[in-house]
Amino acid sequence: MMSKSLVEMTAEIIQSQISSKQMTTDEIKAALNDTFQTLKSLQDSELSNIEREPEESGPVMDAKKSIQRNKIVCLECGQEFKMLSPKHLKSHGLNSKEYRKKYGFTARQPLCSKALSEKRSQSGKERGLPVNLRKSIEARSKDKNK
Repeated sequence: MMSKSLVEMTAEIIQSQISSKQMTTDEIKAALNDTFQTLKSLQDSELSNIEREPEESGPVMDAKKSIQRNKIVCLECGQEFKMLSPKHLKSHGLNSKEYRKKYGFTARQPLCSKALSEKRSQSGKERGLPVNLRKSIEARSKDKNK
């Protein structure tokens, strides 16, 4: 793990301080204690971080169960949303395309709750989007045939 013990590192730090300034015996004792406690707390926090890292290995839950009626669960962190925004995905170093690929979703799978997806679909139909989309596709196919 470490090449030197905390006691050895503490002694070296305090010896260095003593060589540059005069210290009383009580000051040396206090400095030794403070330095040791600081090094120990740094070591403890470092060890606890190392122990937590393996958690990130797999998804939080089954991908198919992550998209629910009123929420979607981020498979990276387990947070619940109405929709996985590009900003949130970026916090995990992903974009929507990479997220879908990583967890086996199709390219057309909306990254939002089922209720929100249905609401958007209905809203689009009410505005006539499917009709306009068909017209656009027909116009493109006519251009290709020319």
